[in-house]
Amino acid sequence: MRRKLSAALDSLDINLLDHLIVARSGYFSFSDQGLL
Repeated sequence: MRRKLSAALDSLDINLLDHLIVARSGYFSFSDQGLL
């Protein structure tokens, strides 16, 4: 899904800086994990 979102944003000349998953116990940042 992230790849599809990134491709869609690229076509609009918008940079994807991070993708977050937020939960009650914390969050997961794709950027922090080096996945972007």
